[in-house]
Amino acid sequence: MKIFRLKDFEWIPASHESTQSPSVWKKVLLQKADLLEGWVQMVNWCRMEPGKAFRAHYHEDMEEVFLILKGQAKILLNGKEASLAEGEAVIIPPREVHEMKNTGAEDLEYLVLGISMGKGGRTVVV
Repeated sequence: MKIFRLKDFEWIPASHESTQSPSVWKKVLLQKADLLEGWVQMVNWCRMEPGKAFRAHYHEDMEEVFLILKGQAKILLNGKEASLAEGEAVIIPPREVHEMKNTGAEDLEYLVLGISMGKGGRTVVV
């Protein structure tokens, strides 16, 4: 059994963000090495300040699921825009360029589950 507590994890910049001024901070809750060998690449708890947006990017072989825990966002997926709110989720297929902005007045918090096709889920910023 592995028990982990959110307070024990540090906030770090998301991999697709500038390390000097990141728009998205994450706590890496689980990584590939923490799980059974298979397709789950990572589980991250993310936080974005009001008005911030993450950079447009895609993942070569990884699907992502974003579950909004708190706040409101607009997501742009290959030119199509949608609104997301607390309790809603979106699935982002591999190779789909995506970006998201916090449109609310408070921090946006969301979980990201990455499911890889076995090649590492490399991130490409566009």
